[in-house]
Amino acid sequence: MPADGGVSNARAGDALLNARAGVGVPGRPLTVLIAPDSFKGSLTSVQVARALAAGWARARPDDRLVLAPLADGGEGTLVAIQAAGGWTWQEAAAHDPLGRPLIAQWLRSADGTRAVVELAAASGLSRLAPAERDPAAASTYGTGEVLRAVLDASVRQIDLGVGGSATTDGGLGILAALGLGMTIEPEVVVHLDELDPRLADVVLRIACDVTNPLLGPRGAAAVYGPQKGASPADVRELDAALARWADALESATGRRERDTSGAGAAGGTTFGLACLRDRFAGFEIVPGVELVMEAADFAAKVAGANLVLTGEGRIDGQTAFGKTALGVARRAAAAGVGCVAVGGGVEPDGIAALAAVGAVAVPVTERPQSVEEAMAAGAAPLERCGERLARLIGIGTQLIGLGGTGDRDPRPGDPGVHRVRTITARDPARGDPASRDAPGDR
Repeated sequence: MPADGGVSNARAGDALLNARAGVGVPGRPLTVLIAPDSFKGSLTSVQVARALAAGWARARPDDRLVLAPLADGGEGTLVAIQAAGGWTWQEAAAHDPLGRPLIAQWLRSADGTRAVVELAAASGLSRLAPAERDPAAASTYGTGEVLRAVLDASVRQIDLGVGGSATTDGGLGILAALGLGMTIEPEVVVHLDELDPRLADVVLRIACDVTNPLLGPRGAAAVYGPQKGASPADVRELDAALARWADALESATGRRERDTSGAGAAGGTTFGLACLRDRFAGFEIVPGVELVMEAADFAAKVAGANLVLTGEGRIDGQTAFGKTALGVARRAAAAGVGCVAVGGGVEPDGIAALAAVGAVAVPVTERPQSVEEAMAAGAAPLERCGERLARLIGIGTQLIGLGGTGDRDPRPGDPGVHRVRTITARDPARGDPASRDAPGDR
């Protein structure tokens, strides 16, 4: 096994067919962990997981399906974490990227000590119509207002997912909402004396799935500015503005963070907060999918699975750089469990990235069609894809004995193996009220 915990391309099929397979006992029900990301702009990860489960259940109604919808720190992170159970929705008055009032949601843990905030909830690109995109004017101030509301609620352990932003302000808006001051003339000077003193008690984790620096050809403006509406001339101006901001903030804080891995995430939001890391009780930048997996108790769920299904809107060259499907495939390989990844679009580079860790990529599409047509089709193609995969696995049980129950010994009368149940938190056999029968969310 390679050092990264994966398996060679040649062993990808063996890993899928033999991991926890119970070879020699065909026909026994499987425990299938369904852990996809969202299909951006179309379906949430919860909807994707339910669609795959509904299709699978039509073909293999005796299998036990465990749902663990995931996200990478961007839009959909709150929905995925809330689905794991143990969280309650909260609301905060804030402003969108262009300063219009809105109500943004965040999550609070059942014990009241932890919060999850999604930058996209207030400062996301989805908050703007295409014609409204303006990376020079868009601000993260609204996200700062949500963070302030979290502090007002006496929560001091905060996870912040920074994907999906409409902004390129280097985190200036967030820091301004938290009390940072700045003068422009005769030069840009940052003032930290009015920063919210409560930050000294905050443990902040930033969920970030990219490694870009703040500036330059791989920086926030160059790589992400165009999708936020920036022209080539705008990109040059934004990069120069970020450089001036970096000079001022780094001078004030005594920290050089412009080249920190992920500093360019969310238009430089990670950079701005990283410069203040000494002001927090704790500060960490973590992969977004790892944070969501932790909330979903993914490690325990994969340990009891025979097979893992994951997926995302596109499985392509970017999959190799920390996207959800790869994170799931690595965890499955480390646990000795086969993994299949479904994608709205599947490209050779994505297939290779997943094969390198023993996973198999499968397209959802059934005919040539545009991205717009695929997105408009809703959940039905995913249901049919789930059914096809289940029937394929069924062939495997007949041919080579795939069908063991992993660590679980089914007994007569056990409802977990004689009917399909979707599980969004703990096993309902242990009294979890969040469980429900599949398919769908009746």
